[in-house]
Amino acid sequence: MVTLSRIYTRGGDAGQTSLGRGERVAKHDPRVEAYGTVDEANSVVGLARSAISRTTLGGQPYAEADAMLARIQNDLFDLGADLCTPEGEARRGEQALRIVASQVERLEHEIDAMNAELAPLKSFILPGGSEAAAWLHLARTVARRAERRMTRLAAEQPVNPEAIKYVNRLSDHLFVLARRLNDNGANDVLWVPGGGR
Repeated sequence: MVTLSRIYTRGGDAGQTSLGRGERVAKHDPRVEAYGTVDEANSVVGLARSAISRTTLGGQPYAEADAMLARIQNDLFDLGADLCTPEGEARRGEQALRIVASQVERLEHEIDAMNAELAPLKSFILPGGSEAAAWLHLARTVARRAERRMTRLAAEQPVNPEAIKYVNRLSDHLFVLARRLNDNGANDVLWVPGGGR
C-alpha cells in the first residue's frame, strides 16, 4: 500500500528523481521518459472516461467501455511501476510489480470481441467522431509514443517483454474501442486521399 503524506519533497529540485529501488537518475533519463509517457497516456484515458460519463447516449457499449478503461488505467500504473524498477532490481525482500501475459491476453480478447461487432475497414480513419472516440485516438497516439520510448530503452537496458507487448496491444485496443464508440464505426471519420487539395 502506498501512503503519501507529503506531495512535494524537494528531492527533484536538482533535476533528478528516484527509480523504484531508490537509485537517483536524471529526469530526462530514458527510463523516466518511458514511464512518464505511460503516465501521459493514462491521463488521456482518464479524459476519455470523463467524456464517456457525460454522453447522452449511454447504454451497454459505454458501460463496457468505461469498465475496460478503468482496468486499463490500473494496468498503466502497473506498467509505470514495472518501468520504474529496472529488471532484477527490486528492493531487498520485495518483488517488483511486472506486467504479466494475462494482462496482454485480456486486451487481445477484448479487441477480438469488439472487432467482431465492426464492419471491416475500407479506408484509414481520421481521429474524431464522438468526443470519447477523439480522446481515445489521442490516447492511442500517446501509447504509441510510450512504445517508442520503451523500445528505445529496451535497446539500452533490459525491459520486461510483456510490458512492450502490453503497450503495443493497448494502442490497437484504443483504436478499436474508438470505433466501437463511434456507433460501431458508422460515425468514423474516413480519410479521403487528396481530399484537402
